[in-house]
Amino acid sequence: MQMITITGKQALHGRIRPAAAKNSTLPLLAATLLCRGPCRLQEVPALADVTTSLALLQAVGADVRRCGADLCTRPVQTLCGEIPESLAGAMRSSVFYLAPLLCRTGYVRLPLPGGCRLGPRPVDIHLAGLAAMGAEVELEGIAVTLRRKGPLHGVDFTLRLPSVGATLTLLMAACCARGRTVLRGAAQEPEIGDMVHFLQACGARIRGSGTPVLTVDGGCPLAGTAHRPLPDRIAAATYAAALAAAGGEVEICGCDPAVYGAFLRFLAETGVAVTRAGDCVRLARDPAAPLRGGARLTADAWPAFATDTAPLAAAVLLTAAGESEIYDRLFANRFACAAGFSALGAGCTAQGRRLHIDGGAALHGAAVTAPDLRGGAALLIAALAAEGQTTLRDPGHIRRGYADLPGELHSLGADCTAARGAA
Repeated sequence: MQMITITGKQALHGRIRPAAAKNSTLPLLAATLLCRGPCRLQEVPALADVTTSLALLQAVGADVRRCGADLCTRPVQTLCGEIPESLAGAMRSSVFYLAPLLCRTGYVRLPLPGGCRLGPRPVDIHLAGLAAMGAEVELEGIAVTLRRKGPLHGVDFTLRLPSVGATLTLLMAACCARGRTVLRGAAQEPEIGDMVHFLQACGARIRGSGTPVLTVDGGCPLAGTAHRPLPDRIAAATYAAALAAAGGEVEICGCDPAVYGAFLRFLAETGVAVTRAGDCVRLARDPAAPLRGGARLTADAWPAFATDTAPLAAAVLLTAAGESEIYDRLFANRFACAAGFSALGAGCTAQGRRLHIDGGAALHGAAVTAPDLRGGAALLIAALAAEGQTTLRDPGHIRRGYADLPGELHSLGADCTAARGAA
């Protein structure tokens, strides 16, 4: 348990650089199981989900370790297809081990994955695609078991919606399948491109990166490689939201502004000054100047407004002048943070996928609890705009995606400290 104490109304100043993206690093770790040579993922932060992934890899027999700031893997002859329930339940990303273990061992059993409670996130597209490639799928209540009698085979498969997770799963499977696979309706998020670059560096033959149609000529042995996962665009948006809430002037470097461009456009519309320069963005806001509300945001698949940034945007809009509304097409329970916002003095109502924000709130300190990863970060951001002291109780959600968010914001001038607390 982590207890975060925030005293609001402190303007932020300085420069910050996002670490490697959680949403790239976790599937890349799973993909290393496909490689016949050693792999090195460079400059990976010590996130809780990364620690869980390392434990999962070791549990199935992989040789993986930390090498300073990098993660290093070496190929092993034999792997186990049984994924421990305790590790599968700790994070949604355990689903990325379905394809690599099925390809390597011919059998994989995965207890239904956990992670943040954002509502139903079915794995049916993953399973339908793998079944089309020749996998035998058995659902048994709390787990799914996959088997193959021979090598997987290429297929022309259309995803019913552009699921990032399913696209990553089927990309990994297609690299090992015999023949050509065409994935239609594939997700186009930057993290998909990062996986494609990694697999291509290992020897995979993939065409169509950045488009909804990916073509993979499978069956080529994959060597190892050294790869630096792309910078975390959600972390970059988090720092930008913190600046908007607190005011001041901050430069975010090392992350292409285009990959979180929708969020930057939103901030500009609220009155934040946004200046792009290469892979940096400078943001400035006079704390005395009220933000503009009236936003109507819809979170959806790339290149739309990212679902992970929806709670961050909500935190910014709490004090903005005018009513706003955010709708999330992807997750049914994205706004569990609404109760915490209300405790801080905001007028807001969550109804399913929709969050209505009254705007114009005079936020005050309170005791709140992080309901999930991004909702916890949003509550921290809202506390930066609040009068007085806020205590944010985090059961472990925030560290799943940020190595030290309180410390990072403190380095920019926020009055924000974290300490271990009782459960």
